Amino acid sequence: MASPRARGGPKTPANACDYEQTAAAPSPPPIDPFPNHAMRIKNQPTSPTTKKPRASRTPSSGPAFVPLNRHDLYEICVQRPEALIPLLRAIHAGEPKVLGEDFCAGAACARHWVKSIPGGVAYVADIDPEPLRRVRAWHVEQSPEVARCLIAKRLDVLKKSASGVRSCDVLFTGNFSIGEIHSRDDLVSYLNRSRKRLKRDGVHICDTYGGETAFTRGSVQRIHPVPPALTGSRASTRVRYTWQQRTADPLTARVENAIHFRIEQGGEIVQELTDAFVYHWRLWSVPELRDAMLEAGFKRVEIYAQLIDAEDSEGRAYAHPVTDASELEESFIVCVVGRV
Repeated sequence: MASPRARGGPKTPANACDYEQTAAAPSPPPIDPFPNHAMRIKNQPTSPTTKKPRASRTPSSGPAFVPLNRHDLYEICVQRPEALIPLLRAIHAGEPKVLGEDFCAGAACARHWVKSIPGGVAYVADIDPEPLRRVRAWHVEQSPEVARCLIAKRLDVLKKSASGVRSCDVLFTGNFSIGEIHSRDDLVSYLNRSRKRLKRDGVHICDTYGGETAFTRGSVQRIHPVPPALTGSRASTRVRYTWQQRTADPLTARVENAIHFRIEQGGEIVQELTDAFVYHWRLWSVPELRDAMLEAGFKRVEIYAQLIDAEDSEGRAYAHPVTDASELEESFIVCVVGRV
C-alpha cells in the first residue's frame, strides 16, 4: 500500500487553471464547495445580482460560436467523477457494484460508474426533466450493454413513493443536495427510506460544507479550459466559473447560492450565463446529519474528508474516517456516511 496522502492542501491536482488573489479582504473568502481544480480565487462581498445575462455573440474572427449548455459547463467546472468514484468505493471498503444517485442532475457520477466498473449498475433519480433528457441522449450514444446498466427515473425522492426504487451498495446524495431538505422531520424521513434501499453493508454518503467560512457571503472564481469537442472550434475557449454565496443566515442555517458562467474565446466574451444555477439550501451541520442518520436507524455514522488516504500497487483506494477535528481544515468539505 502506498504511503498515506496528506489531508491538507488542495483536494484535487493542479491543472491548466490560473490562480490569483485579489486585494485583501477583511475576512477569508467563502468556501468553494466544488473544488474541482486548482483555484483562481476572487473574494468580494456581494449582494443579490440584478445583472441580465449577456447574449452570446460571434468572435470578431473565425466561425460562429455555438452557445454552450449550462449542464455541460457544470460538468466542466464542478464535477470530477473519475476522482469521486474511487473515493465512494474506498468509503464502502468492499466491492460495490450498484450505485444509487439521488438528485442526480445529469448523472455524471453514474455514467462514469457503469463505464469504469466491471458489472457496475446505477439507478439515478431527479425531479427535473431537463437533465434527465441528457441522460437519455447519453443512452443513445452507448452500446446496449452499457446503456442498460444505467436506469434513470424522474422521481421526487423526498416522497414516500420513492421507497420502491432498487436497492444499492452505495447511495450517493452529492453536490450538497441534502440541503434541498429544509426540515429535520423531512430529513429523518428521507434518511429512513434511504436506509431501507441499501443492501447488506451498504452506505449512504452525503456531503456538506462547514467551518469558518460556511456562512460567509462573497464569491469565488476559477477558470477552466473548454474542450474543443464542445465548441467545434480550434480557437482557445475558456469558461470563467463563479460560485456566489449570496445570502447566509447562521441563525436559520439557510443559504442562497448561485453559479454563473462566462465563456471567453479569443479574448472576447462570447456567452454569459448569470444565475445558471441557483440553490436555496438548509446547510446541515455534521452533528445534525450524524444525529439524523442515527435516528433514522443507521448502525453507525462516520465522517470522511474528500480525499483518499492511500492507494495500493493495483490502484485500489483506501479511506479512513476522521476521528479528530484537528484533521479538518478551518473551512472544510466532508462526506457524512451512514452504515447499515
